[in-house]
Amino acid sequence: MKIQGAVALITGAAEGLGKAFSEELLKRSARGVSIVDYNSAKGKATEDELNKKYGEDKVRFFQCDVTSKDQLEDAFSKTLEHYKGIDIVCNNAGIGDEINWERTVDVDLVAVMRGTFLARQMMDKKNGGRGGIVINIASMAGMLPMPLAPAYTAAKHGVLGFTRAIAIGDRVFNPKNVRINCLCPSFSETAILEGMRELIKHPVAKAIYGSELETIPVSMVAEGFIQLVEDDSKHGEVMRCTPQNGIDYKKYRDWVPSKL
Repeated sequence: MKIQGAVALITGAAEGLGKAFSEELLKRSARGVSIVDYNSAKGKATEDELNKKYGEDKVRFFQCDVTSKDQLEDAFSKTLEHYKGIDIVCNNAGIGDEINWERTVDVDLVAVMRGTFLARQMMDKKNGGRGGIVINIASMAGMLPMPLAPAYTAAKHGVLGFTRAIAIGDRVFNPKNVRINCLCPSFSETAILEGMRELIKHPVAKAIYGSELETIPVSMVAEGFIQLVEDDSKHGEVMRCTPQNGIDYKKYRDWVPSKL
């Protein structure tokens, strides 16, 4: 899709990947970006920084706990009201807390599903929307088990499976209405990685990842994100970003229902 003039809503966008996604959209003349984040101080700082750099009212910050149905719906509604439409939704907010594992599943999976359903409601052309694209951020932990982080692994597997399933079976999600894709980055230098440093130092993790963890730059993930937004042929795809292969797509066996 054409980014110029588009409106985006991105969760977990006060810093890290979400902030990088926002800035890449603004560089390409997006009409506006709603930054939805729990951290009010960082969110307001990012709003001020990007508005100063790209123009007044380009960015709106909404403080939101994505696990709250009411707060997330309010962020969507206020974005729609202010910018008169939503074209791009990125469910990016994530944590990696294995102690409070229920919170990890709520943020990393349940909120992604809720954000997807809100996007479907507000972007569906048959419901008065403009169509567009939803990008759900999973992880390479959504393809391979991440030792010592079973809750995070389960949540990210869920995001990948949910995205692929809804791309196939839902009437709204199709290339002519609202496309949907999944982005699975490897480890990158973000706050979530910093929070997992102690787990990665564990002997079991070292045996798998090596003594020096190889990461990818945030810029690579942002590049992949922009590719998914701009390429209208991509629907139901799973993009990977890894140190070994850069940006590529996971190939799955074609699935065609015997009875439709």
